[in-house]
Amino acid sequence: MSDLKIEGLPKGNLPSVNNLTDIFVNDIPLLDVRAPVEFNQGAFPNSVNIPLMNDAEREAVGIRYKEQGQDSAIVLGSKLVTPEIRERRTQKWNRFFSDNPNGVLYCFRGGLRSQISQQWIADSLEDGQQPFPRVDGGYKAMRTFLIQSIERISQKIPVIVLGGRTGSGKTRLLKQLPNSIDLEGLANHRGSAFGPTATPQPTPINFENALAVQLLKAEAAGHKFLVVEDEARNVGSVGIPQAFFDVMQTSKLVMLEVSQEERNKVSIEEYILDTQHSFNEVYGEELGAEKLSEHLINSLGKIQKRLGGVRYKEALTQMEEAITLRNKTGSVEGFIPLVKSLLIDYYDPMYDYQSAKKKDRISFKGSYDEVISYLKTLDY
Repeated sequence: MSDLKIEGLPKGNLPSVNNLTDIFVNDIPLLDVRAPVEFNQGAFPNSVNIPLMNDAEREAVGIRYKEQGQDSAIVLGSKLVTPEIRERRTQKWNRFFSDNPNGVLYCFRGGLRSQISQQWIADSLEDGQQPFPRVDGGYKAMRTFLIQSIERISQKIPVIVLGGRTGSGKTRLLKQLPNSIDLEGLANHRGSAFGPTATPQPTPINFENALAVQLLKAEAAGHKFLVVEDEARNVGSVGIPQAFFDVMQTSKLVMLEVSQEERNKVSIEEYILDTQHSFNEVYGEELGAEKLSEHLINSLGKIQKRLGGVRYKEALTQMEEAITLRNKTGSVEGFIPLVKSLLIDYYDPMYDYQSAKKKDRISFKGSYDEVISYLKTLDY
């Protein structure tokens, strides 16, 4: 530690924690004191960013550190983060810990930034109050731990992959199983051209972190096997970690089989009604309807090449007419022939091609209730 005499530098031993499994399995609230640019690149579930330094301050201090060393960087930091700024930031941290008394804080490596934050909080506490702990090793240690957990648990807990044609209701079925992981839910994307939602996908790092936490929770719960939906390597813009995807590629398949009528119904509910609800929640009803229309037209455009010129023009006309009817009357009837056509003529041929390559891995086929019964009674 520096010998500089500057108010607010760490003094004495400040508490720390290193049980990362406990932090993630029990959803311990996390206070991230890194700069916003760092947080936005990657963080953890259950974390909140209340930085010690903003992006500009961090950049200036970082440059000073490289050019003149730690002591000079500390002096600059104390000038940039004035006593008034320090008080405001400390008040925000105290509110966080008042709301989350079991919380912990972290910076990038568990070093000076987190210790300074700890010290400022400790200096503001009343006599007898205990300072809040930091995570040993900070973000870097936690990120490394989660990557290693994905690799380790992928080899430890067997996986069963749930397959089925588009619109079969696979995600709905997963939600009925305590030992399932919803990859599309973690990715905030339904895994197809029409898969985006009203809100952005997580960063690739955040997706990996969220998956790792789910795996740790599954391990802690003692699940004998996990059930995931059959996915391509990329779910929208995020990729399933290679270690976990490799296991999925060799795991047993359970195939969900439903009628064409049920598939039409589920597809309209999920891709039209549920999506409209999500847009309405973000933008309000009027703008939400506009955003949904743009989303549907843009999504159809993504498969224009595969549909071919004639079929795409026909589908686009159907889509525009269905949207108009929906906006005028609230009816989804106009989508029914379009959805049926896309399922049969576009999605099913791709599914049949992929399924043919996986037929040797299929261990069970059945209806919604039959698949649930099979998976709930399976002795692995």
